[in-house]
Amino acid sequence: MDRWRQVAHDPRPAGGPKGGSRPLQTPDSYWKYNDVRINQRSLALLHLFREPLAQVMQDALLQPLGAQDPFRWEGYDDAWVVLDGRRLPSVPGGTHWGGGVTISARDLARLGQLLLDGGRHQGRALLPADWVRCMGQPAVIAPFDGWLVWLNPEGRLFEGASRSAIFMQGAGGHMVWVDPDLQSVVVTRWLDPAHHATFIAMMASALRQG
Repeated sequence: MDRWRQVAHDPRPAGGPKGGSRPLQTPDSYWKYNDVRINQRSLALLHLFREPLAQVMQDALLQPLGAQDPFRWEGYDDAWVVLDGRRLPSVPGGTHWGGGVTISARDLARLGQLLLDGGRHQGRALLPADWVRCMGQPAVIAPFDGWLVWLNPEGRLFEGASRSAIFMQGAGGHMVWVDPDLQSVVVTRWLDPAHHATFIAMMASALRQG
């Protein structure tokens, strides 16, 4: 279960044993990391687009960005719904139990560059500018959290990165670091998270020097 899950970016104690019972809180008064919200959003988007999300991502983002590497977005064996008479996978946001996204570092960099450019690519808006802007707005009760990205507004997450930086981070040390102040996108794969801060500080120093 995802209840009481502790993540490295949240400085507060978990508050209870992982998977233990957790009381409901007043909306907008409490923050807790939870993968279930991502899976719920995937299901909602599937109902909105009425097409497999892997195909939506390929058509709306990867193909216009010029991605050429293999890409997969796998669902779970029992996560299917019927829409318009078709059996479609409801894919997860995370990579637990064999599901999730498989994508190359090059294509992650392309997606990071799209965010750096405010959602535009070669003069075409692939993402709404307001959506990209809101992704980088800190949550009031958890300023390290944006819209599905980690933030660095007080420099506490990674001291070497700028305050406007955003991070997409996953299991195994995978990271996409988008830094508007440095006009840079950095992608890491299988980098021990214990070394993220040192790596980012060194890379930021090199980028600032030019």
